[in-house]
Amino acid sequence: MSEHRVEVVWRRDTPDFRAETYSRHHRWHFEGGVEVPASAAPEYRGDADTGGPEQALVAAVAGCHMLTFLAVAARRRLVVDRYEDSARGVLEKNDEGRLAITRVVLRPRIVFAGDPPDAAELARLHEMAHRGCFIANSVRCAVDVEEP
Repeated sequence: MSEHRVEVVWRRDTPDFRAETYSRHHRWHFEGGVEVPASAAPEYRGDADTGGPEQALVAAVAGCHMLTFLAVAARRRLVVDRYEDSARGVLEKNDEGRLAITRVVLRPRIVFAGDPPDAAELARLHEMAHRGCFIANSVRCAVDVEEP
């Protein structure tokens, strides 16, 4: 078991505090000293130049799947030279009528050293990675892996 801490800091920088005008800019401080500027999505009066909670959730799912995939591949003695993903999350109303990330779609592009696994073996590797990914195991939305 492990525990993971993040400090989220927001400060008012406007003379008033109204829904239409307050800043959505904030910072995420991770253990180890990394600081990330963040905001709400532009649709919610945020800034497109920074990431937001929705993108962070998609990045967490994609990053966890990738790291788990790499571990599975290494245990099977497959050498991965490169792994890239163009992940996307769908924000829409869920079955209860509330806004939620209802689906995350992963589109990994993987380059193997030597002969790559066939399509069936690659699907098995992704399934093992999905089952082992603790972020995917923590969210309620569907997580799909699609071939690019």
